[in-house]
Amino acid sequence: MSPMRRIAHLDIDAFYASVELLRYPQLKGLPVVIGGGRRGIDDMLSRLRQAQPDYPWSQDKLHEIPLDFFPRISGYSGRGVITTATYAARQFGVGSAMGVMKAAKLCPDALLLPVDFEQYRHYSQRFKAIITDIAPRIENRGVDEVYIDFTEVPGGQREGGRVLARLIQKAIFEDTGLTCSVGVAPNKLLAKMASEFNKPNGISIVHIDDLETMIWPLPCRKINGIGPKAEAKLATHHIHTIGELAQRDRVWLMQHFGKSYGAWLHDAAHGKDDRAIETSSEPVSISRETTFERDLHAVHDREALSAIFTRLCEQVAADLQRKGYVGKTIGIKLRYDNFQSVTRDQTLSTYANQAHAIRAAAGQSLKRVDLSRRLRLLGVRVGSLMKLADWQAQSSQTEESPPQPYTESLFRDDLHRKQ
Repeated sequence: MSPMRRIAHLDIDAFYASVELLRYPQLKGLPVVIGGGRRGIDDMLSRLRQAQPDYPWSQDKLHEIPLDFFPRISGYSGRGVITTATYAARQFGVGSAMGVMKAAKLCPDALLLPVDFEQYRHYSQRFKAIITDIAPRIENRGVDEVYIDFTEVPGGQREGGRVLARLIQKAIFEDTGLTCSVGVAPNKLLAKMASEFNKPNGISIVHIDDLETMIWPLPCRKINGIGPKAEAKLATHHIHTIGELAQRDRVWLMQHFGKSYGAWLHDAAHGKDDRAIETSSEPVSISRETTFERDLHAVHDREALSAIFTRLCEQVAADLQRKGYVGKTIGIKLRYDNFQSVTRDQTLSTYANQAHAIRAAAGQSLKRVDLSRRLRLLGVRVGSLMKLADWQAQSSQTEESPPQPYTESLFRDDLHRKQ
């Protein structure tokens, strides 16, 4: 007997705002909005250095910035739009896609932070990698949410999926400090709805027998796929809840809402959804990166940087080998202490998936960037991917002579060359 289908929908709670609170823990519990202008960290540090010239303000002391130095939304003027807000700000009616000036009227004391999409992408890749290590079949639905197939995963059936959901929640929090909400149900439609039931940091379990008690009392708009126009049209027919929608005849819905959409409305109201988990088809590249706890310098911290660089190359190589790929374009990514990012890459004459080959090629790219400035992030990327089996089939010899391991400290070597 095949196991019961269990699908989870997971999204990170107030994702952008939560990432910012990792950087500024002193803002926890306060109303904070992300968006508006580009006034950022450097501006605050500059003002702090002027106000307190005797204190060594730097990137690793962001958690010590006094609240008075954060701009407040009440002082904002412009046409900026809010990307997201903390739960404390949402209690005042502030929400995503709202104009900043409108939000200022609702919550004038809210603090305003600029968006940092690179940081959000970093945490997005990080939490998704954690999930796939536990439950490999996931479907990306954006920077902060995924569907996960629990059906065949150990623990995915226990307590309706609660055991596995709790494990994933714990793993994400321990690695990133982020909390997430998870809904587990027989399909994607119900899982998406369930993940909204117990926010933040909640788990909700829905079985098909729970339709009448948990799903039918909800407004129709809670079904993902019923927008404002459809909701308004349903209301003209005195259909306001999912239960009321479920009581309507399928043919009647098809006559009033079109054959395809009407049939879908009927199925959705009865909790029917046969959509499969759509895993990524073919990756464009495979990368690993890490943000340092404190800014590192190529001279003073060269041994630590060299070890981190080697580890990243080994992790990328392991990812390639596990997923069955080889790559031809090897690149690096650096982010300096002023948050400026640079990338460099080079294309090899043949494909590779070995750590020493990746490190040697990435090291050549490393020699083309400025290493006299402090670094806050280092990454290694392999692109121009091909399935290992396909490459072997096309090649007259399945394995070429590998390059010799690169044993020098690339950071030390490169800096000496520049000097």
